[in-house]
Amino acid sequence: MSVDAPETQAAPQAPKDRPAGIGLIGWLRWGWRQLTSMRTALVLLFLVALGTVPGSFLPQRGSAPENVTTFFSNHKTLAPWLDKLSLFDVFSAPWFAAIYILLFVSLAGCVLPRTKHHYTQLRSRPPKAPRNLGRLPESSSHETDIAPETVLAEARKILKERRFRVDTYDDAIAAEKGYLRETGNLIFHLALLVLLFAVGSGAAFGYKGNVLVVEGDGFSNTLTSYDAFKGGRSFNSGTLPPFTVWLDSFKADYLLSGPNRGQPTSFAAKIRYQKGLKSPVKPYDLKVNHPLNVDGARVYLLGHGYAPQFTVRDGKGQVAFQGAVPFLPTNEATYASEGVIKVPDARPDQLGFIGLFWPTAVPNQQGKVVSAFPKALNPQVALFAFKGDLGLSNGAPQSVYRLDTKNLRPILMGNKVKPLAVGKTLPLPGGAGSVTFDGLKQYITISVNHDPGRVPALAAGIVAIMGIVTSFLVRRRRVWVRAKADEGGRTVVEVGGLTLGGATPDFDAIVERLKKAAPEEPPKTDEE
Repeated sequence: MSVDAPETQAAPQAPKDRPAGIGLIGWLRWGWRQLTSMRTALVLLFLVALGTVPGSFLPQRGSAPENVTTFFSNHKTLAPWLDKLSLFDVFSAPWFAAIYILLFVSLAGCVLPRTKHHYTQLRSRPPKAPRNLGRLPESSSHETDIAPETVLAEARKILKERRFRVDTYDDAIAAEKGYLRETGNLIFHLALLVLLFAVGSGAAFGYKGNVLVVEGDGFSNTLTSYDAFKGGRSFNSGTLPPFTVWLDSFKADYLLSGPNRGQPTSFAAKIRYQKGLKSPVKPYDLKVNHPLNVDGARVYLLGHGYAPQFTVRDGKGQVAFQGAVPFLPTNEATYASEGVIKVPDARPDQLGFIGLFWPTAVPNQQGKVVSAFPKALNPQVALFAFKGDLGLSNGAPQSVYRLDTKNLRPILMGNKVKPLAVGKTLPLPGGAGSVTFDGLKQYITISVNHDPGRVPALAAGIVAIMGIVTSFLVRRRRVWVRAKADEGGRTVVEVGGLTLGGATPDFDAIVERLKKAAPEEPPKTDEE
């Protein structure tokens, strides 16, 4: 008996048309949809707000470069790491610019298509009435003896009086209003786009500079006059307006008694400015939050300090230095300050001094001199003297507020240093010369800011607020009225409404007016 060999089953074959991936174009479309979604825009807006936080508590090079230098001196380990993250220049950091640009693109990709769609809706006819108006959230039905055409004509009149956009479809009236809700929302987002663009253009084409001005001196609006200057990426130094500012005097008032003694009450700088060589010189009282507007730039009063005046004579008896030297405050409450005097013209050795200044000098309980009040009631200064090579001839840049003692020898240090009052002279040991404390001036720090996007940004902010308020106050509403004759010859009136955000009294008022439009039925007689 023969046994049939089992049939060999064919191996399953892979389908010829496997589902392919979405491809490069598909991934690009997916990425674009994710980027232009409202969720992504909100996340990016949150990241922009989060990115500005370091700029609020860390000193920024654009506004306070001297504070950045002080921060580096006080935090020698932490500061370099923060600097690598651009946290001392947040608003010019690459990561902040990337978030900012992504937010702009996200909003543009979201808002512009919505604006086009909204414009199409505004030009389109109101949608036709649904088949069953009774299923709508707001509905009503009644009968009347008025002809359907008359009912629809009356409904059209009522709806137009209430500023509905009305259209007629056979036996029904379709009406809608409330497009201002979406319009306000779109205006808000479009204004936000303009605001972002204005801020970005202001940062690109604007500039910001800081300068220290001593009483009796001034500065011109040129790059070489600024202590710190920062222009935008597209800034052109040739566009700087040629104005000049002089500081005549500065006055600061403080509380003289009470628990807040020493707290400042007012700052005022009397300045003069000139827009151009042929323009008249005008006076101006520069105060905090009252900037000077000149040639499109705004001049702000940032701070102030003291500039003691010295006369330094060298070992040969010649006047090697004479003038006011700005001292930087080390204590904002008492304005105790530090400063540096560099005398490269002294002979036979160059001289350098590190000074401590006290506006109101008094001894503390330990016998050390401190400042008891920010106003200059008893100004005194202590000077630590050095001689040698100041290192100014090697071409390396130096801060005017720091003394490089690498190649200097101390000649007056420690307990030998005694505070000097105004008019007193300090002889230097070894016949190195002398220094006289001649008097005291004050200085102010000024910030000059030109931001071409400031006014457009302000206007965009106002429009954005108006747009968002409008979108909250207006509701989108649709109303349909259908009138048909029934078998008995009467007219059945159906009214349906749909309101975004909940029902309103508007629908009930429309229904009541339609009902009142029906003529009253005559009273029935006994014969009837």
